[in-house]
Amino acid sequence: MTEKILILDFGSQYTQLIARVVREANVYCEIIPFQKEIPYDAKLKAVILSGSPFSVNEEGAPMVDIKAIADKVPVLGVCYGAQLTAKIFAGIVDKSHKREYGRANFTITKKDEIFENVQSSSQVWMSHSDTVKKLPDGFELLGTTESIPVAAFKGTGIAAHPIYGLQFHPEVYHSAEGKKIILNFLTRICGCKQDWTSAHFITDTVAALKEKLGDSKVVMGLSGGVDSTVAATLIHKAIGKNLYGIFVDNGVLRKNEFAEVLDIYKQLGLNVKGVDAREHFYAKLAGKVLPEDKRKAIGSGFIEIFDREAHEIPGIDYLGQGTIYPDVIESAAVHGPSVTIKSHHNVGGLPETMKLKLVEPLRSLFKDEVRKIGAELGIPSQMLNRHPFPGPGLGIRILGEITAEKVRLLQDADAIFTECLKKFELYDKVWQAGTILLPVKSVGVMGDERTYEFTVALRAVTSVDGMTADWAHLPYDFLAHVSNEIINNVRGINRVVYDISSKPPATIEWE
Repeated sequence: MTEKILILDFGSQYTQLIARVVREANVYCEIIPFQKEIPYDAKLKAVILSGSPFSVNEEGAPMVDIKAIADKVPVLGVCYGAQLTAKIFAGIVDKSHKREYGRANFTITKKDEIFENVQSSSQVWMSHSDTVKKLPDGFELLGTTESIPVAAFKGTGIAAHPIYGLQFHPEVYHSAEGKKIILNFLTRICGCKQDWTSAHFITDTVAALKEKLGDSKVVMGLSGGVDSTVAATLIHKAIGKNLYGIFVDNGVLRKNEFAEVLDIYKQLGLNVKGVDAREHFYAKLAGKVLPEDKRKAIGSGFIEIFDREAHEIPGIDYLGQGTIYPDVIESAAVHGPSVTIKSHHNVGGLPETMKLKLVEPLRSLFKDEVRKIGAELGIPSQMLNRHPFPGPGLGIRILGEITAEKVRLLQDADAIFTECLKKFELYDKVWQAGTILLPVKSVGVMGDERTYEFTVALRAVTSVDGMTADWAHLPYDFLAHVSNEIINNVRGINRVVYDISSKPPATIEWE
């Protein structure tokens, strides 16, 4: 029986970080909108109340019955969750005299299990304009900051289980002792055994898939990416050859990617059909220069090919997808009566005529967890640790109209850039790297000849999750080497530039 922590989402930008910290402690957790009914069972060990952009004093602010929750399990309120706790139990919450955003110094004023092995004074991360001015009866002060008198507190005897409140965000990187505090809550307060591991997940998931799918057939569109590959491998372990994978060459993959990915699928024993549809996609892309038009053409082209191939397989009952947890929770409405979940996000929306049931074995995992599962499953590191690659592929790295010749130029240049990053041991130090073919030609000189050829831009960024990114400060001698290699080996390109724009204001991809 897997232990579970529930995180009630009040709309904080940091809610996913709470879940990641809990998962890193080998404790399973789920995020649900605050208005959703809490499913109490023997697995549930605690409820964490997230932060929020709202004020507890404004009309329509998110509310939950904290006493009812704490009568069942321990509660930890973070930022808004702490303020809501104080307000519900008749404390006073008001605007701070000094708004706190960013780093602050937190001092423990009373020993407690939640602060076991935590330094008495440490840096924390604040993000709030309200503060607890007066604690409710039955609550005791545990810690303060320079300007916030109530930064941590605890209520005992209020309900059957303790209630903790933290005015700061222990889940973010800048809270130096934050992970220890969360770990103490999980282990010392809630008694979690920390038994949720990759091997545990695989065993449980394969068993659940066997029970759910039985002798059913599953069709799945594979992209060569981490999510779809790991999902397919799990389904394959459950139903073997009853999984039918379809991998489409849309004409804008990386150089040699179609053959290399099919070879890896073969090594993994997956039942995958490769479909060379390059000419189909080039015909759909002809004359299209706007990014959105190209994206739609590539997406609709995939649907057409996938639908055609899937209908050649008799008796299909399920559609397999590599949906992961951020896809699920980012599409959940914090306000409103219902939770809207993305469907078919990996394949861009399939025809309703297929009428297939969904199977999504990764929908409870974060990206880094998917990679850990993949490693446990024996999926090669060159597939697990590849840089992110856009769904429309090189189609949005060729600015302007796409032709087979432009694809060849970009594939060759991009392959050189990637191989050089690996050779110079820089590939794993950047989050994403790629090459962009610009719709301009410039004059060059090669030997005694004048050339008039294309320009490519190299793009490499450092990031954690792609939400923000900084341009990678690659060594000058490396960039010079890459430039020489591309110009000397790719006929049709005579100029290389390096993109030094960060996100924001720029985006990682050019289109």
